[in-house]
Amino acid sequence: MNAPVVPPPATQADVDVVTFGCRLNAYESELIRARAAQDGLTDAVVFNTCAVTGEAVRQARQAIRKARRERPGARLIVTGCAAQIDPAAFAAMAEVDLVLGNADKASPGAYLPDADGARVRVNDIMSVRETAPQLVDGLKDRARAYVEVQNGCDHRCTFCVIPYGRGNSRSAPAGVVIDQVRRLVAQGYREVVLTGVDVTSWGSDLPGAPTLGQLVARILRHAPELPRLRLSSIDAAEIDPDLMRCLAEEPRLAPYLHLSLQAGDDMILKRMKRRHSRADALKLIADVRAVRPDVAFGADLIAGFPTETEAMFANTLRLVEDAGLAFLHVFPFSPRPGTPAARMPQLSRQVIRERAARLRAAGEAALARHLDRQTGRTLDALVERPGVARAADFTELAFTGAAPAGEIVAMRVTGHDGRRAMAEALDRGAA
Repeated sequence: MNAPVVPPPATQADVDVVTFGCRLNAYESELIRARAAQDGLTDAVVFNTCAVTGEAVRQARQAIRKARRERPGARLIVTGCAAQIDPAAFAAMAEVDLVLGNADKASPGAYLPDADGARVRVNDIMSVRETAPQLVDGLKDRARAYVEVQNGCDHRCTFCVIPYGRGNSRSAPAGVVIDQVRRLVAQGYREVVLTGVDVTSWGSDLPGAPTLGQLVARILRHAPELPRLRLSSIDAAEIDPDLMRCLAEEPRLAPYLHLSLQAGDDMILKRMKRRHSRADALKLIADVRAVRPDVAFGADLIAGFPTETEAMFANTLRLVEDAGLAFLHVFPFSPRPGTPAARMPQLSRQVIRERAARLRAAGEAALARHLDRQTGRTLDALVERPGVARAADFTELAFTGAAPAGEIVAMRVTGHDGRRAMAEALDRGAA
């Protein structure tokens, strides 16, 4: 889970959007910002919440209370997955003026005053059948742009509430996606990220059931001026042959895959109701490396899943090195109300915290090994802000020299500090 994106201190007329959670939420926060402006909303704070962990929900509630203290006259609106799943909990907060469902948070008129004064406007997310082709010109204060190609999820992992916040999987039509990518490139973006809840399921609900790999190939063909296309988190069970072909043949497709692995033990994967085994994950990684040797891998991993023994956890711990992972997102298991995993025998919070700490330590060692391999190399990196850039394989670089934000610049890696590479900008040229 990413840290909440909190805006700077506001003036009375400002509408701020506080974002929690995933990249898709960050993208949708821009849609919210644009819709609120079109609806004429003023002096308000919109909280775009996340429900993936109990901690994410706690942070949202804390931020709402803080905003009311700091802006007593502002209208406070809560939306996002946590609001969709449990609207009553947020409606019960005296600080909250409106709870808005996920399906409506960027819809026309969403931020207009409701004639009946309703404080909760949350509909059945499972009834939503389409992903609206909503377009943005980019993300405020971000060097790269995101395009939502898919929303929702058809799978029911035993630990996850997100399908109940997002609904079933639905895909944006390829033509709409391609048009938006070209529009963003015309705005000057050098990197575009395809994002969604279950990106690799893209196309399964569209006529002819096209694949994500086919979409990627079409984007790269119809946007030849785009230097870099990146995928957000993907499911290891669903990489199609066309996507593998793009990884092998398309240098503009970033050599980085962030895999939703969650565990490295087969029994825990089965109890999670995941669709891959440990061997499946290792084979996929080996297959990708065979066609794209410069690829790097990240992964989501959960520590302390119910019934996890020390031996089972050891299998997950070993997966970090066995798979050659470079970037980890570690989640201490958090029981989500209503999920099957919440009814399984739970581990103590102390054990969960201790295992999460060990997994994070393994992740730090893995990142250091990855950074060791970068030293002496020249990487093309997207400048995110002065002195900070990101290479195609997701390596973060702290650099010296002049380089404009938003451009892809060649950088020579001179070392690292264990967290990011140290580099020198070699030129101002783009990719």
